[in-house]
Amino acid sequence: AEIDRHQPDLVLLAGFMRILTPAFVARYRGRLINIHPSLLPAYPGLHTHERALHDGVKIHGCTVHFVTPDLDHGPIIIQAAVPVLQGDTPETLAARVLHEEHRIYPQAVNWLCRDQARLNQHDRVSIDRLEQIGSTLISPGLD
Repeated sequence: AEIDRHQPDLVLLAGFMRILTPAFVARYRGRLINIHPSLLPAYPGLHTHERALHDGVKIHGCTVHFVTPDLDHGPIIIQAAVPVLQGDTPETLAARVLHEEHRIYPQAVNWLCRDQARLNQHDRVSIDRLEQIGSTLISPGLD
């Protein structure tokens, strides 16, 4: 593949709507990431916002994950959640999710470039952080 000639440290996918060969995915294991507009493992594939609204979920979001041969099932690096609001349309929900995608994708890339996030031997993501977030997202909220 053309990309192999450049010997990249990371391969970053965004909006890449093609299935990669298992050989390509294996060659870049732990260095190939994608972003998906749902809180994986929920709603892999297309039409995530429509499906979330149809199912009546209260929280939706996006996921940055390592790519594996299985579509949208790779180990999760980071996720962001947004509330699903009354009256949301696929477009309004997509806009809020996209805003979060623009926040978490650079964070994931930063962690990978600094070797603060890595795929471990159990196919889980380990992240070196000084601080963990301890808050809970509840939607539509409590009285």
